[in-house]
Amino acid sequence: MPQASTRLSPADTKTRILDAAETLFVSGGFESMSMRQITGAAGVNLAAVNYHFGSKDALIQAVLARQLDPLNESRVAMLDVFENSLGDKLTCEHVLVAMFLPAVRMSRGDSPSSERYLHFLGRAYTDPSPVVRDFINSHYIQTLGRFFFAFQRTLPDLGREDLGFRLNFAMGALSGVLAGGNTQRLIREFTQGQGDHEAMILSRLASLMVAALKAPLPDPTQNTLFDSIVLLSGGASPAASVDVAAALASAS
Repeated sequence: MPQASTRLSPADTKTRILDAAETLFVSGGFESMSMRQITGAAGVNLAAVNYHFGSKDALIQAVLARQLDPLNESRVAMLDVFENSLGDKLTCEHVLVAMFLPAVRMSRGDSPSSERYLHFLGRAYTDPSPVVRDFINSHYIQTLGRFFFAFQRTLPDLGREDLGFRLNFAMGALSGVLAGGNTQRLIREFTQGQGDHEAMILSRLASLMVAALKAPLPDPTQNTLFDSIVLLSGGASPAASVDVAAALASAS
C-alpha cells in the first residue's frame, strides 16, 4: 500500500517559515531576503507565508520578536535583581552584565539556533533596514529606556547627550563584532575550550566597555587641537597649512 503523505500542522509550517527567514536574515540581512528564497528554504508556497504573516515586513518582525522578546525579558529581570539587591551601590558593571549575560547564556542553549544566536543579535542590531530599525526602536523602547536610565544613575558625571553618544558607539562596535559571525569561535579560543567561564568573558568585555563609558570628557584645549587637525585635513592652502602646523605645535 502506498504511504500517506505527511502533512505539516499549521504550527509546524509557521515554525519552518520563521526558521528559514531567520537563517536568510543572519546570512545576508533583510534587504537581501526574497519571498522566493524564504518559501524555497521553508519548503512551502507563498500562500502559506501570506496566511501566517501577511507580508515580508511582518515576517521579519516575527523573526525578531521570537528571539529578542525572551532576551529582553531576561535582561530586565536580571537588572531588577541587581537594583533590588544593591540599591545605590549599583555600578556600571552590573548594568553591563544585565545587558550581556542573558545573551551569552542563550547562545549556549540546546536549541538549533543557539550556535548562531550571537551572530543573529549582531545582525539584528546592525541591519540598516528601516523595517528592522523601526521595529527594534519602537517595540523595545521601554527596555532601552530602562537600561539608559540605569546607566545614567551609575554614570552621573555624564550628561544625557554624552552618555547617549558613548552608548551608541560602544554598543554599535560590539554589534559589529557579533555580526561578523565568528564570535563563538573567538570565545572558544579565548577560554581555551572552557566555555563556562562567564566571569572571564564578562570581565574582559566590561573592561573595554567601562573604559569607553568612563573616559574623561575632552577639555577646551583638546577641542582646539582637533579644530586645528580638521582644518589641516581640509585641503588648506600651503600658507594656511603652515599656520595650522604652528597652531598644532603650540597646542601640544
